[in-house]
Amino acid sequence: MSSPEDSPSTDGQTADAAGVGGPKVGGPVGGDHVDFHDNVFHGKVVGAEHHHHYPPKPAPGQIVEGDIPQCPPGFQPRTHLLQQVAGVLGDQATGHTDTEVGTGGGAAVICAVGGTPGVGKTMLAASYAWACQAERWPVVAWIPAEAAEQIHTGLAGLAERLGERHADDDAVTAAARAKAWLAATDRPALVVFDNASEVETVRRWCPATGAARVLVTTRNRAFLRLFEPVEVEVFTPDQAAAFLHRRTGVDDADGAAELAVELGYLPLALNQAAAMIARLRLSYPDYLALLREVSVIEYLPAQRGDPYPRGTAEAILLSVTQAEATLPSAAELLPLLAMLSPAGVPLAVLHAGSGDGAERMRLQQALADLADTSLITFSEDGTAVVMHRLVQRVLRERAAHEGKLNAVLDRATDLFHSFNNTLPKGARTWTARAAVEVLIEQSSELHRHAHTHDMVTAGLLTLRGWCGSYLRELADLTRAIPLLEATLTDSERVLGADHPDTLTARNNLAGAHYTAGDLRRAIPLFEATLTDSERVLGADHPYTLTARNNLAGAHYTAGDLRRAIPLLEAALTDSERVLGADHPYTLTARNNLAHAYQEAGDLGRATPLLKATLTDRERVLGPDHPHTLTTRNNLAHAHRAAGDLGRAIPLLEATLTDSERVLGPDHPDTLASRNSLASAYQEAGDLGRAIPLLEITLTDSERVLGPDHPTTRVVRSNLAKAVARDRGR
Repeated sequence: MSSPEDSPSTDGQTADAAGVGGPKVGGPVGGDHVDFHDNVFHGKVVGAEHHHHYPPKPAPGQIVEGDIPQCPPGFQPRTHLLQQVAGVLGDQATGHTDTEVGTGGGAAVICAVGGTPGVGKTMLAASYAWACQAERWPVVAWIPAEAAEQIHTGLAGLAERLGERHADDDAVTAAARAKAWLAATDRPALVVFDNASEVETVRRWCPATGAARVLVTTRNRAFLRLFEPVEVEVFTPDQAAAFLHRRTGVDDADGAAELAVELGYLPLALNQAAAMIARLRLSYPDYLALLREVSVIEYLPAQRGDPYPRGTAEAILLSVTQAEATLPSAAELLPLLAMLSPAGVPLAVLHAGSGDGAERMRLQQALADLADTSLITFSEDGTAVVMHRLVQRVLRERAAHEGKLNAVLDRATDLFHSFNNTLPKGARTWTARAAVEVLIEQSSELHRHAHTHDMVTAGLLTLRGWCGSYLRELADLTRAIPLLEATLTDSERVLGADHPDTLTARNNLAGAHYTAGDLRRAIPLFEATLTDSERVLGADHPYTLTARNNLAGAHYTAGDLRRAIPLLEAALTDSERVLGADHPYTLTARNNLAHAYQEAGDLGRATPLLKATLTDRERVLGPDHPHTLTTRNNLAHAHRAAGDLGRAIPLLEATLTDSERVLGPDHPDTLASRNSLASAYQEAGDLGRAIPLLEITLTDSERVLGPDHPTTRVVRSNLAKAVARDRGR
């Protein structure tokens, strides 16, 4: 029988088999598992005049993180505002470095840039960021700050660029490392929190000390009372006239003045007007005539509570209707972009819905044409598309008013499914963390709009399930569990308690609780899922086989072999009959049953079954597949339980080497392999190799899984025993 010093389950390396009928979206079964997949049912499953120049390319060694906006055509310098910002932040971006910079010992300086929508707060912050780049500040970071999760993701990305993020840090832990670096650095650094909404949410993530400078853009005037304020107003008459002349080339001072008055001198509205005038070669009176023909009532619902600034909705609608009339893809792309994150959407997401290279080039040209209308912009590095929040709002409200919102939501959902299909699944999720964060941010924004209009669909809930599953794979359970809880609640409300997708959502939540070591919550959810699957789908349905295997795995982990083994035996028998002997699920069921026999002390049945499973997995899945590594690990433990360390240790060493190569050194499965090998060394009396390996594993387990995770507790116990044994020699 395996030593209790082993990891909680030697099959507890959470390797996922492909789901029956498609990729999995869900929870574990003692680690090696096949999960529900609802796609079977659906069939588809962002001072001085030099402040205003175009942003420079990053200098060698310079870190520029986030989607800083590009300098728009005809950009209007607002030198006096830049000088105010530079004065608050120490005028460092002009090259006159404050004495605090280079010491790291002073208090961090925070400037709040406030104003109404469309006055140019974000472009002012971008101008300062470009200046910092030009002065070769080592770090310039642009963090969307409308929601706490955006801040966590943005700072976590900065931590990765700084080399501070550990491989298995969740987003909050990585964000804290970035904040700590900013608080300790004696080198100039700028962090922009764009479109901040809640004071406490942002203040928590601002460094208290150090040479870093923080710039916050916001509509919330509470920021301006708490931090050093810079108020952004509409253009002055002279600024408006200069902007219109620069952007359009039209030399008509009286016409420009009349247009500026009509649009309330608002930079966003003037930019829409100027882009259309330049593109269609209109005069100012011609544009005004068209503008005055726009009926907001015809396109938008009556405004309540938060009306648009003067003339803004009309100017946006005029630009939209003209774009749709002259650009072939505008009518499809503009409403779609209005549903996505206002912080920007990576081109990789938009390209996921395209086919071959020619189709991608057509999309790229369509986006470039829309950028010429100023309805969208690109990020500074050209990798993301950004649409202003007011433009998005007009487009969403028009779609809702015309009864087209549901169709737009469906197109956006399909786009994200296409992007999701490009992401690696299972244990390999760790290689695509940044892409996973993109999917989470974009689908969360889509869900927010759908929920507001009571248009949440099964396809969108499937995406939410994938996001929760990815977070579980990344050991980010503080985000995974609330997301999966919300997905289950939505599924029960929208689809009904017995819908297969709802069963999937319940299984996924149970799996997250299992991964967190919370069997008290996991087992009842697995039990309910199995009962409902047998009733709704039938005893032989692949999802029911999955549910049975998952529940057995939970009982196994809880030490209840009396319940686990009969369930596993039934799961294997049914899987061989329904799916065939070589189906990945069948191999999983065989592996899990063999390990349960081993834990029960029945090595006569366990070892032959594990040998056969390893042979079949190497043949069917390949020698480097995570499930093959799991079975090799389990066979090593069977040899160890039989007292045959001569066979066990080489297998464990090979498994650890392959796990580090295939999954990475900090993956939970690799931690389990390292603990298993250390325990074998300890049993062989080789404490010189066991203790250092356990010390490393404990440090990494506490960081990756947390101090109270079952694996961490086992490693801590193993280390204590090894140290005590070494002292007692």
